Amino acid sequence: MQWIIGFIITFVIVLAYISLYNGLVEALSWVREAWIQVEVQLEKRNVLVPKLIETIKDYTKQEHEAFTQVVQLRNKLQQFPVENRLEKMHVSNQLSESIKTVFALSESYSNLKNNENFKELQEELATTENKLAYSRQLYNSSVTSYNIKLQALPSNLIAKLHGFKEIELLETPPEDRIIPKISF
Repeated sequence: MQWIIGFIITFVIVLAYISLYNGLVEALSWVREAWIQVEVQLEKRNVLVPKLIETIKDYTKQEHEAFTQVVQLRNKLQQFPVENRLEKMHVSNQLSESIKTVFALSESYSNLKNNENFKELQEELATTENKLAYSRQLYNSSVTSYNIKLQALPSNLIAKLHGFKEIELLETPPEDRIIPKISF
Protein backbone atom coordinates (compact mmCIF):
# COMPACT_ATOMS: atom_id res chain seq x y z
CA MET A 1 0.00 0.00 0.00
CA GLN A 2 2.82 2.42 0.86
CA TRP A 3 4.52 1.75 -2.45
CA ILE A 4 1.29 2.79 -4.23
CA ILE A 5 1.19 6.05 -2.28
CA GLY A 6 4.92 6.54 -2.98
CA PHE A 7 4.34 5.84 -6.66
CA ILE A 8 1.44 8.34 -6.82
CA ILE A 9 3.47 11.05 -5.06
CA THR A 10 6.44 10.43 -7.38
CA PHE A 11 4.12 10.45 -10.40
CA VAL A 12 2.57 13.77 -9.32
CA ILE A 13 6.01 15.33 -8.74
CA VAL A 14 7.26 14.17 -12.14
CA LEU A 15 4.07 15.44 -13.79
CA ALA A 16 4.44 18.82 -12.07
CA TYR A 17 8.10 19.00 -13.11
CA ILE A 18 7.25 18.22 -16.73
CA SER A 19 4.39 20.71 -16.68
CA LEU A 20 6.59 23.50 -15.29
CA TYR A 21 9.38 22.77 -17.77
CA ASN A 22 6.93 22.70 -20.68
CA GLY A 23 5.44 25.99 -19.49
CA LEU A 24 8.88 27.59 -19.64
CA VAL A 25 9.54 26.18 -23.11
CA GLU A 26 6.15 27.39 -24.30
CA ALA A 27 6.71 30.89 -22.90
CA LEU A 28 10.14 31.09 -24.55
CA SER A 29 8.59 29.94 -27.83
CA TRP A 30 6.02 32.75 -27.62
CA VAL A 31 8.84 35.25 -27.08
CA ARG A 32 10.63 33.95 -30.16
CA GLU A 33 7.44 34.04 -32.21
CA ALA A 34 6.69 37.59 -31.09
CA TRP A 35 10.21 38.69 -32.05
CA ILE A 36 9.73 37.16 -35.50
CA GLN A 37 6.63 39.34 -35.89
CA VAL A 38 8.73 42.41 -35.06
CA GLU A 39 11.31 41.29 -37.63
CA VAL A 40 8.60 40.79 -40.27
CA GLN A 41 7.35 44.36 -39.81
CA LEU A 42 10.90 45.74 -39.82
CA GLU A 43 11.62 43.92 -43.07
CA LYS A 44 8.38 45.15 -44.63
CA ARG A 45 9.30 48.71 -43.72
CA ASN A 46 12.82 48.17 -45.10
CA VAL A 47 11.29 47.18 -48.43
CA LEU A 48 8.94 50.19 -48.50
CA VAL A 49 11.51 52.86 -47.62
CA PRO A 50 13.45 52.73 -50.92
CA LYS A 51 10.18 52.87 -52.86
CA LEU A 52 9.15 55.93 -50.89
CA ILE A 53 12.49 57.66 -51.43
CA GLU A 54 12.40 56.86 -55.15
CA THR A 55 8.91 58.31 -55.44
CA ILE A 56 9.75 61.47 -53.55
CA LYS A 57 13.24 62.32 -54.78
CA ASP A 58 12.14 63.64 -58.16
CA TYR A 59 9.86 66.14 -56.44
CA THR A 60 12.19 67.26 -53.70
CA LYS A 61 15.78 67.40 -54.89
CA GLN A 62 16.78 69.95 -52.23
CA GLU A 63 15.72 67.61 -49.38
CA HIS A 64 18.62 65.25 -50.06
CA GLU A 65 19.91 65.26 -46.45
CA ALA A 66 16.66 63.90 -44.99
CA PHE A 67 16.54 61.13 -47.59
CA THR A 68 20.16 60.22 -47.01
CA GLN A 69 19.50 59.84 -43.27
CA VAL A 70 16.53 57.56 -43.91
CA VAL A 71 18.55 55.36 -46.25
CA GLN A 72 21.53 55.22 -43.87
CA LEU A 73 19.33 54.24 -40.92
CA ARG A 74 17.56 51.60 -43.00
CA ASN A 75 20.89 50.10 -44.08
CA LYS A 76 22.21 50.20 -40.51
CA LEU A 77 19.08 48.45 -39.27
CA GLN A 78 19.59 45.56 -41.69
CA GLN A 79 23.13 44.92 -40.41
CA PHE A 80 22.27 44.15 -36.78
CA PRO A 81 22.49 40.56 -35.60
CA VAL A 82 19.21 39.06 -34.41
CA GLU A 83 20.27 38.90 -30.77
CA ASN A 84 20.99 42.65 -30.59
CA ARG A 85 17.31 43.50 -30.15
CA LEU A 86 17.58 46.64 -28.03
CA GLU A 87 20.05 48.41 -30.31
CA LYS A 88 18.02 47.35 -33.33
CA MET A 89 14.89 48.91 -31.80
CA HIS A 90 16.82 52.11 -30.99
CA VAL A 91 17.82 52.50 -34.66
CA SER A 92 14.30 51.51 -35.68
CA ASN A 93 12.92 54.36 -33.55
CA GLN A 94 15.32 56.77 -35.25
CA LEU A 95 14.19 55.50 -38.65
CA SER A 96 10.55 56.02 -37.70
CA GLU A 97 11.30 59.62 -36.77
CA SER A 98 13.20 60.16 -40.03
CA ILE A 99 10.29 58.81 -42.04
CA LYS A 100 7.98 61.23 -40.22
CA THR A 101 10.35 64.04 -41.22
CA VAL A 102 10.21 62.96 -44.85
CA PHE A 103 6.42 62.91 -44.71
CA ALA A 104 6.43 66.37 -43.17
CA LEU A 105 8.75 67.66 -45.92
CA SER A 106 6.47 66.20 -48.56
CA GLU A 107 3.62 68.42 -47.33
CA SER A 108 5.39 71.33 -49.01
CA TYR A 109 4.95 69.79 -52.44
CA SER A 110 1.39 69.80 -53.74
CA ASN A 111 2.24 67.65 -56.78
CA LEU A 112 3.69 65.01 -54.48
CA LYS A 113 0.71 65.07 -52.10
CA ASN A 114 -1.53 64.33 -55.09
CA ASN A 115 0.66 61.50 -56.41
CA GLU A 116 -1.27 58.21 -56.01
CA ASN A 117 1.86 56.11 -55.66
CA PHE A 118 3.08 58.38 -52.84
CA LYS A 119 -0.28 58.24 -51.11
CA GLU A 120 -0.31 54.44 -51.26
CA LEU A 121 3.25 54.19 -49.95
CA GLN A 122 2.52 56.68 -47.19
CA GLU A 123 -0.54 54.71 -46.14
CA GLU A 124 1.28 51.38 -46.31
CA LEU A 125 4.18 52.73 -44.27
CA ALA A 126 1.80 54.17 -41.67
CA THR A 127 0.05 50.79 -41.44
CA THR A 128 3.40 49.03 -41.13
CA GLU A 129 4.47 51.42 -38.35
CA ASN A 130 1.23 50.64 -36.49
CA LYS A 131 1.79 46.90 -36.92
CA LEU A 132 5.36 47.33 -35.76
CA ALA A 133 4.18 49.12 -32.61
CA TYR A 134 1.69 46.30 -31.96
CA SER A 135 4.39 43.68 -32.58
CA ARG A 136 6.68 45.39 -30.08
CA GLN A 137 3.86 45.41 -27.56
CA LEU A 138 3.18 41.70 -28.14
CA TYR A 139 6.89 40.97 -27.80
CA ASN A 140 7.11 42.85 -24.50
CA SER A 141 4.00 41.07 -23.19
CA SER A 142 5.50 37.69 -24.13
CA VAL A 143 8.83 38.58 -22.53
CA THR A 144 7.10 39.75 -19.34
CA SER A 145 5.11 36.53 -19.11
CA TYR A 146 8.26 34.47 -19.67
CA ASN A 147 10.31 36.48 -17.16
CA ILE A 148 7.59 36.10 -14.52
CA LYS A 149 7.87 32.32 -14.90
CA LEU A 150 11.63 32.62 -14.40
CA GLN A 151 11.12 34.47 -11.13
CA ALA A 152 8.09 32.69 -9.64
CA LEU A 153 8.21 29.57 -7.51
CA PRO A 154 8.44 26.70 -8.34
CA SER A 155 9.16 27.28 -12.04
CA ASN A 156 12.22 29.39 -11.19
CA LEU A 157 13.90 26.27 -9.76
CA ILE A 158 13.38 24.39 -13.00
CA ALA A 159 14.47 27.43 -15.03
CA LYS A 160 17.76 27.63 -13.12
CA LEU A 161 18.28 23.89 -13.44
CA HIS A 162 17.90 24.05 -17.24
CA GLY A 163 19.67 27.37 -17.83
CA PHE A 164 16.73 29.52 -18.90
CA LYS A 165 17.83 33.18 -18.97
CA GLU A 166 15.87 36.39 -18.47
CA ILE A 167 15.17 38.41 -21.63
CA GLU A 168 15.21 42.19 -21.81
CA LEU A 169 12.14 44.18 -22.78
CA LEU A 170 12.21 46.51 -25.76
CA GLU A 171 12.32 49.87 -24.06
CA THR A 172 12.46 53.31 -25.58
CA PRO A 173 15.95 54.72 -25.00
CA PRO A 174 16.02 57.90 -22.85
CA GLU A 175 17.11 60.09 -25.77
CA ASP A 176 14.06 58.96 -27.76
CA ARG A 177 11.74 59.97 -24.88
CA ILE A 178 12.70 63.64 -25.10
CA ILE A 179 9.78 65.73 -26.29
CA PRO A 180 10.98 68.45 -28.69
CA LYS A 181 10.24 72.02 -27.66
CA ILE A 182 8.02 73.95 -30.00
CA SER A 183 8.14 77.71 -30.15
CA PHE A 184 5.69 80.00 -31.88
